[in-house]
Amino acid sequence: MEKEIKLYKVAYRLSLFTIFYNIIEGIVSMIMGYQDETLTLFGFGVDSFIEVMSGIGIAVMITRIAQNPGSSKNEFEIKALKITGTAFYILSAGLLAGTVSNIVNHHHPDTTFWGIIISIISIVVMIWLMTAKKIVGKLLNSAPIISDGNCTKICVYMSVVLLVSSLIYQLTGFTYADAIGAAGLIYFSITEGKEAFEKARGKICACDDCKT
Repeated sequence: MEKEIKLYKVAYRLSLFTIFYNIIEGIVSMIMGYQDETLTLFGFGVDSFIEVMSGIGIAVMITRIAQNPGSSKNEFEIKALKITGTAFYILSAGLLAGTVSNIVNHHHPDTTFWGIIISIISIVVMIWLMTAKKIVGKLLNSAPIISDGNCTKICVYMSVVLLVSSLIYQLTGFTYADAIGAAGLIYFSITEGKEAFEKARGKICACDDCKT
């Protein structure tokens, strides 16, 4: 019992770290994306703030299951998931509009240097978080915590999209590299939005193959 309490505390601290990390990442990404006129980096920053909303819901979930492992999602968690899902869809629409505008106007970033730096840091942090959450979840035999770890891999994919598009532009100057990167973020934002609504409907493992 004491071991479980310690593990739930670790899971809760990981959720808090996720929240605070995404706040910092979101602020830096949006500022640098705006200054460098990089749609992919700016959109990545917006995504980080949506992850903050998701992270708050996860922290509440961990508190609930620590007290009662067999309990169902409470009203706050369900609302948080629905708000998160809606925010991802809005982000997708905004990125699509920005992508079309940039292509029509042949707009390209001033530089994507910061996109490279931020994405590399994010990949390292998110892989560590994903691994740590899954380890804790398996030790607790907790499907929701394992699922949260599995869902973190999408953040890794989005960071890779930012890295690849930023590298392509920085190394080649290819005009539409930023637009391609934004298109990648649109795909994963829609995926995350769909998964948030699936979890709100009661599916425990929306990011992997396990069933409710």
